[in-house]
Amino acid sequence: MNTRFDPAVSVLLDGNKHPLRKELDLLRTIILGADGSIKEGVKWNAASFRTTEWFATLNGPKQVKEATIILHAGAKAKGMDLKGRIADPSGMLKWLGADRGMITFCSVADIKTKEADLHTLIQTWIENS
Repeated sequence: MNTRFDPAVSVLLDGNKHPLRKELDLLRTIILGADGSIKEGVKWNAASFRTTEWFATLNGPKQVKEATIILHAGAKAKGMDLKGRIADPSGMLKWLGADRGMITFCSVADIKTKEADLHTLIQTWIENS
């Protein structure tokens, strides 16, 4: 198990018996590995990630068909327009608003195929949000 995992997130996922646990743990590892300043915690009843601000949230307990990451610009809207500042050459980011996007994965293999692009996208998101 990743030593940077927050035990509270693991307890949450264990308690939910989340059917996408392998996918979520792989995403946790990739996100935490994108930058040494990233910390994990429970926010909005889900695995969430922050540096100085919360910037990403994984599937909640009721999202069980696909593994998703919601990228955002913090807990409260700040009126930021990130669309023009975030490069997404692979096209994996679906914009939900000017400061929010979603990335969806269908399997561990899908995540592994897109890992390098996801790593870069997370780094770019942190730098620009």
